[in-house]
Amino acid sequence: MTSTGTSNPESVVSPSDVERAKEAPASVFATPEEVLEHSGLTPAQKIEILRRWQYDAVELDVAVEEGMPGEEDPLLRRIMLALGQLTDPIDLEHLGPNKQHGLPRDDTRAKASKRR
Repeated sequence: MTSTGTSNPESVVSPSDVERAKEAPASVFATPEEVLEHSGLTPAQKIEILRRWQYDAVELDVAVEEGMPGEEDPLLRRIMLALGQLTDPIDLEHLGPNKQHGLPRDDTRAKASKRR
């Protein structure tokens, strides 16, 4: 991982990089797929980072929907697909009742086969 937002899937993750990624995933990773491919992160860390990224992407989508300048971005879909690879399938038909569509924590727990 570098400060430019790119990572090497084989690189070692420093604790400060993990903490930074939990707060601002795009500052550490260029794509959700990089999070998935990174061998230095546990499945739980990957899920936490992707959940934060999901929250940020939803906030942007809501802002665009409410008339703020910007364009729709496929990032949210890519994040949800990445989360789905780490967890049991996410039921997109039964999300939270607000525009942010919060996912219950139980829906984004690591699959038993993916846990380390």
